[in-house]
Amino acid sequence: QLRLVESGGGLVQPGGSLRLSCAASGFTLPYVAIGWFRQAPGKEREAVSCIDRRSLARTYATSVKDRFTISTDNAKNTVYLQMDSLKPEDTAVYYCAADFTHGRPLCSDMDYWGEGIPVTVSS
Repeated sequence: QLRLVESGGGLVQPGGSLRLSCAASGFTLPYVAIGWFRQAPGKEREAVSCIDRRSLARTYATSVKDRFTISTDNAKNTVYLQMDSLKPEDTAVYYCAADFTHGRPLCSDMDYWGEGIPVTVSS
């Protein structure tokens, strides 16, 4: 059974940093792409960043570009999201998601989702 397990969330002050991790397991074929989404209270879920497993091409939401960095360790089937210069508006539940379908744009449609992990940016 495929699982995506997020870790590393929590409470951080504005301007601080957090590193999220997502470990994927239980799949027979490797994912094509993997990434992070978030949903803030009262808002729709949005794509934050995704990475292609083979090419390592990346995409970022405009709101996090130059502050967040996505990376992946394919040997460990783990994806990371380094979040720096955090702002209160980054507060959300962050979800890891994997795409197993070739040919789709990054972050456009995901096949499996983690349960999510909360990130709160507050003083």
